[in-house]
Formats: sequence, C-alpha cells, structure tokens
Amino acid sequence: MTLMDDEFNVTYITLGGLVEVDRYKYLYFLIVFTAYILIICFNGTIVSLIWIHRNLHEPMYIFIAALLLNSVVFSSAMYPKLLIDLLSEKQIISYSACLLQFFLYYSLSASEFLLLAAMAYDRYVSICKPLQYPTIMNKTTVSIFLALAWIVPACETAAAVILSSDVKLCNLILDGITCNNSLYNLHCVSSRARTIFGVVAVIITALFPLLFILFTYTRILVISYQSCKNVRKKAAQTCLPHLMVLISFFCLCTYDIIIVRLGSDFPKTARLIMTLQAILYHPLFNPIIYGLKMKEISKHLKRLFCQTKAI
Repeated sequence: MTLMDDEFNVTYITLGGLVEVDRYKYLYFLIVFTAYILIICFNGTIVSLIWIHRNLHEPMYIFIAALLLNSVVFSSAMYPKLLIDLLSEKQIISYSACLLQFFLYYSLSASEFLLLAAMAYDRYVSICKPLQYPTIMNKTTVSIFLALAWIVPACETAAAVILSSDVKLCNLILDGITCNNSLYNLHCVSSRARTIFGVVAVIITALFPLLFILFTYTRILVISYQSCKNVRKKAAQTCLPHLMVLISFFCLCTYDIIIVRLGSDFPKTARLIMTLQAILYHPLFNPIIYGLKMKEISKHLKRLFCQTKAI
C-alpha cells in the first residue's frame, strides 16, 4: 500500500513484517508489552544496584551499567511504535520517522560493540597488568571510552541517514517490523557512496572492535593458562559473561547484515522470528547473564530479593 500526504509532502511506508497480525495481534501485543516491562525492570534493577553500592563503582561495573542503559534506550526506540502498530489497522510510518528509528537502531547497536571492546580492554588490563590497572583505568579513561562508544557510532549513522534522506523511493512496503537494513531495498537506485560508507562504518564500529575483543581475550587466555589457579578463576568469572553476550550479539548482527543480501528470498515468518529475537531476546539476555554470572552483582541481587521477601 502506498500512502502520501500531499498537503505536507510526507511519504509513508508500510511495515509488512508482521505475520497474521489481525488474527494474533493481542497475543503479539501481550508478548511485546511483557518483554518491554521486563527489559526495563531487569536492566533498571542492575543499573540501580551499580549506582547505589560503592563497591560496584569500578570500571567493569560502570561499563556493564552503560551497556544495560544502552539496551533500555534501544528498546524504548523500538517498542512503543511496535506496540502501536500491533493494535492499529495499518502498520505505517513516515519516511522521516523511519530514518530516525534507523539511526537509533544502528547507532545504539554499534555502541554495544564498542562498549564490549572497552570491557574487554578493562579485563585485559585487570588480569594481564594488575599493578598498572588503577593508573590506566582511571576516571578519565573510562569517561573517554564511554564518550567514544556513543559519539562515534552516532556520527557515522547520522551520515548514513543524511545520505538516504533525499533518496527516491520506488517501493513503500518494508519487509520488517522496524526500520533496519531492509530500508535500502526501498531505494530506486543503490548508491555506490552509501555502499562504501556502510562498509567502512561496519569495519570501524563492528569488525575492528570484534577483532580487538578476540585479541584481548586470547591474550587473557594465554596469560591465565600460564598463571596460578586464582588468576584462571578470576579470568573465567569476569570474562565468561562478556563472551556470552558478545557471541549472542554477534549472531544477531550477522543476521541483520545478510538479510539485505537475501532480500525477499528470506521467508517472512523466519524474518519476523529473527527480528523479534534481536529486539526481545538480547536486551533481556544481558541483565540475566550479568545478574547471574557476575559474583558481586549476584550477591547484591540476592540481598535485594531477601529484603523484599522479608517485607
């Protein structure tokens, strides 16, 4: 369906990624709404614990809090529109709003890669250079890492949005439930400049951080293997949750990148399931992993729940 508001010259795009939405819209709404509330509660609880308890005011936990806040902002950029669409007769979005959602989707996703890279560096210094750790990972270093993790992806994604803002559209039906990479399938002509810029952006904000993370964890593994049992135990306790989150996130990002290449050949139901995993599963996965696997956070969570039960 093609919609155009002639008075304001606004182009509307139909989001065609939902499967049998009229039949299952209340079930979809219940699942998505429940997931959104859980994401806010789970992530918010751990961020609050890190904020309140002074023994968690360390670089590792600050980066975890930043990662979880990133998930909350990401979900808040996706869920309200999706919830409205589920109860609407027509799932539409203006092209400008779609570009804004695209910007938030990819800038925040890239920020997660950079935050994970910062966390990997923090673990590397802590385990491989413990005596220099307080000097290297000071407040200034942490602040710079956090600023770069959000500013660099935002600038890159903003440039991609600007390049796409005046593009002529030949198709106004988007095969998805959010404005992700599938947006490029709507363009009449594929731009070489946008393609090159997109490749460079992926290399800077995804490939380089991923290679850096693999390098640092390899170094940690080698040094831990050569060290005493306590060092190996510390490495396993603090690095395993980060690796689990990285693997999960990398798999979802890989799907998102190749989906444009597959285009319409990718089954609609499979596309919906994978997209829902990206916006439902991953923001819930992070706080659960860090809440269960990080010893200090787990300890404070147990105390919190024990106090709640006592009341």
